[in-house]
Formats: sequence, C-alpha cells, structure tokens
Amino acid sequence: MIDISESVMQFLLAFIVAGPLVGAVAALLPAPPGLRGKSPDQAVLRHGVTVTGAILIAAIVLAVGFDHDHPSKMQATTDISWIPALDVRIHLGIDGISLPLLVLTALLTFLCALHSYFKMPSGPSPKGFVALILVLESGTLATFAVLDLLLFFLAFEMVLIPMYFLIARWGGAQKQAAAWKFILYTLLGSVVMLLGLLLIGLKSGTFDMVALATDNGRGLTSSVQVTAVLAIGIGLAVKTPMWPLHSWLPDAHTAAPTVGSVLLAGVLLKMGTYGFVRILLPIAPDGLHTFAPYLAAFAVAGIIYGSLACLALARPGAKGDLKRLIAYSSVGHMGFVLLGIASMTPTGVNGALFANIAHGLITGLLFFLVGAVKDRYGTADLDTLSGATGAALYGRAPRLGGLLAFTAVASLGLPGLAGFWGEMLALFGAFDPAAGLSRPAFLTFMSVAAFGTLLTAAYMLILVRRVCMGAKREEPHLIADIQGYEFAAWTPLAALTVLAGLWPAVLLGLTDPAVQKLLAGGKS
Repeated sequence: MIDISESVMQFLLAFIVAGPLVGAVAALLPAPPGLRGKSPDQAVLRHGVTVTGAILIAAIVLAVGFDHDHPSKMQATTDISWIPALDVRIHLGIDGISLPLLVLTALLTFLCALHSYFKMPSGPSPKGFVALILVLESGTLATFAVLDLLLFFLAFEMVLIPMYFLIARWGGAQKQAAAWKFILYTLLGSVVMLLGLLLIGLKSGTFDMVALATDNGRGLTSSVQVTAVLAIGIGLAVKTPMWPLHSWLPDAHTAAPTVGSVLLAGVLLKMGTYGFVRILLPIAPDGLHTFAPYLAAFAVAGIIYGSLACLALARPGAKGDLKRLIAYSSVGHMGFVLLGIASMTPTGVNGALFANIAHGLITGLLFFLVGAVKDRYGTADLDTLSGATGAALYGRAPRLGGLLAFTAVASLGLPGLAGFWGEMLALFGAFDPAAGLSRPAFLTFMSVAAFGTLLTAAYMLILVRRVCMGAKREEPHLIADIQGYEFAAWTPLAALTVLAGLWPAVLLGLTDPAVQKLLAGGKS
C-alpha cells in the first residue's frame, strides 16, 4: 500500500464517478482540428479511450492507496448535504466490497473503448456511441460508490437509457424489440424498488446506508423489513437477473453489439447482486432471513434452467445462437451468486462476491471472443459454425480457438481458474447456512446447484467441441487469428482469470473483513 492522503483519495473517487460524465459531454462537442487525426470519427473514438483510460488509472491508484489492513472501513469518503429537507446527501465511499467492482468496471469499460477504437460497431456516428459508453460507466461506478439510498437509486437507473440506445442503435437483428424488452423489464422492477427504498428511509428517518447498516435493522419492524425486502428484491432480481425475471437478458445479449454484451454481462448484472449485499443484507436482515429460502430456491432453479437452456441451444440442429447460449449461461452463474447471498453466512457471501468478479472477467472475455468469431464468419449460429463450412478454430485460427477453449473451461469452474472459487464457496455457504435457516432445505439446494455444475461442464465442452474442432478438414482455410488490438483487449481478462484462480486471497482478503462487518451490524 502506498500512503496517499485522504483528500487525494476523496478527489480520486469523485473524479472516477464524475469524470466519465464530463467526458461524455466533451465527446459531443466538435473536436479541435489538431486533434481530429485522420477523421473526426477517429478523434472521438480516441477520446473515449483516453477518458476511460484516465478513469482506469485513477481506479488503480485508488486501489493502491486503499488501506488494505482495514478493508472493512469506508475510505475516500465524501459527505455533503444535497437535499436537506429529505436528509439526502452526496455520500461517497469505498470498502473491500465495492473496490473490486469499481476496478472491474473501469477495466472493462476501458477495454471496450479500446476494442471499439479499432472495431467500431456498425451504426450511427461514433459521437453518440462514445458518449453513451461514458454515461454508462459513470452510472455504474456511482452505483458502487454512493452511500445514500436515493443516490443509489439514481445511479442504478442512470445506466438504463445508455444501454437501451446502445442496443437499439448499434445492435443487430431484432434490436428494437430487445431494447424495449430490456428497458420495460428494468424500469418496472425499478419502480417497485424505489417504493421499498422510500419505505426504509421514511421509517428509519435516514437514507444513509452506513448508518442504516450500523443499525442493522433494529430501527425497522419485521413487517417493514419484509415489505422492503420484497419490493427492493424484485428490482434487484430483475437486474441480476434471477429466474424467472430473466427473459429480457438473452434477447438483449443476442441483439447487443459486442461491447454492449461485455458491459451488460460484466458490469450491469453485478449491480443487482451488489444491492442485495450492500442494502438488504445489513439494513433489513430479518426481512432477508424470511425470504432467504425462496431466494435460494429461485437461485438453484436458475442454475438448472440456464444450464438446460444452454444444452438445448448447443445440440446439433437447434439453430442455437452462440451469444444467446452465453447469455443463458449467465443466468446459471448468477444463480450461484444469489445462492451464496441467500445462505447469509460469511462463506456464502464471500463466494457470491468472488463469483461476481469471476463472472465479469470470464463472461466479458467470452463475449469478446464470440464477437470475434461472429465478425470472422458473419454468423453466431452454432449449426453454421460447426457444419460443412464450420469454424474448426483449432485448425483455422489456433490462438483464437485456444483462448475460446481456455475461457470456456474457466466458465465451467475448472480448479485453478477464477470460476472455481466463487461457486465452491457459495456451495459451502449453502452447506451450513445462517442460524434459523433450514439446513435440510439448503442441503437440497446445494445438491441441486452441484448438479448444475455438471450440466455447465457438459454444455461448455460441447461448445468447445463444435466451435473449436468443428468439421474435419484436410486443408483448412485460414482466417484472421487474434489481432493486435484484440490481444491488448483480451490479455488482461485472461491474466486476471488465472491470477484470481491461483491467488484467491487477493480478493478474499478485501471482501471478508467487510462482509464480517456487514453481518455483524456494522461493528468492526
């Protein structure tokens, strides 16, 4: 840890949250002639790389300056009165739970901007595209940094409009329908969530998340907690997404441009599960305890449903879309996150947070790779890719095929890679849930979820066999292998997948003290 003053840390966090918004406004302005390069379009794309790169550097410096000896303590805090009548404050801060998500968001957004500089999605002018990416980044980063319930809601909603336009304007087939489905599902869920947040704030007399977490629900009656968890949980479950509120996700992923899918899977889905941990777990523990068995049941249903859907799409003759298959796999993976949270134990919640980061790294990389395959073949249809004119990536683009196989086995939870630890800890959490929860029920949930890991391995290995091996050829026609810009955008994700798998203590050392404090009612 480098000793950085608290004022500098405060500035860095404020810059990380507000910087992308300033960059989005600047992206819409005419570029000075000297900065246009070959064209104004190139200039604005370069602007996107520059701004997101600056945010990533600030996030890394913030992580380096973070007091790793006290990760449960809120650091880099800013607390300014905003709406005194409602006691709403501009309250920012990070701890061991939010810091990894902050860095992950900054990293994925930068890699998406870098990828787009060389491979801009087909659609309108890049000006709007870059501005939307930056607004999306600001809203996501704010979600993980704010410590006021109403600010959390505003940041939570801020990402919806840019993602809608990214899908509707730069997406593929059926983009309008997918974008409308995305916005309607998430907005309806958010309306219900707002009611729950207002209920907590009005009944407790404050919207401050730190004060509420410290109180640990003691100022809220059981009936208020149950009502609040039901309302807030629906909004968070839609964004997660939890089965059966997931049906917007496959359509959105299938239609979205590559970078849209990367951000949707790698960042936006984490906002829902983060809300469960940051809001419901410490602020309304009795209400979450009431719903924990149902949350676990929906979680394991999602694991099995997502895996079976992937198996159905992977079978020959199913006309399965590769992007759609990866989208359904996210439903299953996020099921493990919800199962860990539902256990309400340090082990399970730590597993959920680890699985969150692992899913962002691995599935983000998978969508990059699937986008590359689709660009090279003009389709993501599995039957076409594995047919007579199939991919056979090992023979036609060996580096691309090898990286796709590596990411697939990381996704199925191979020990030694990032996907393993989160799922294993979530299962351990379900094996011995919190006091008062039915252990036989959670043992059943654990067994079903463990079976889901076998189904995950099955469909991922089928995917590798069909796409990477494909039809046997005596003289395979070579296609473009991994390009330089792709190597730059993908290598950090692959390296972090290995690092997190081999050295999980880096992440667990941050999250565990913060989780212990949350579960203890904010007491260190």
